[in-house]
Amino acid sequence: MEIKEPFVLYNDTDIVKAARCLKAMSHPLRLKILCVLGNNSVSVQDIVEQVGTSQSNISQHLSILREKNILGSKKEANRVYYFIDDERMLQLIKMMRDVFCSKN
Repeated sequence: MEIKEPFVLYNDTDIVKAARCLKAMSHPLRLKILCVLGNNSVSVQDIVEQVGTSQSNISQHLSILREKNILGSKKEANRVYYFIDDERMLQLIKMMRDVFCSKN
């Protein structure tokens, strides 16, 4: 069996980014939004329907996730679509699903 060295974040910039992303994700509603998005671009209206809260509440949380550079957005006609703008975040969400979500 091969023994690997533990992975350590040495770069302070990486540590700060990781901490900011994890803090943003730590709110249950924001985590649910990220899980709803997955690999897709989803309109605000569809996020509201899938998450089950008000549009103003969703908009506040989307704003926080944008500020942390976790989400990107694009406007098409009168709709705004959000997507996860960081491949590392997609990997993290997949890993959390694998670890925490029950397989029905």
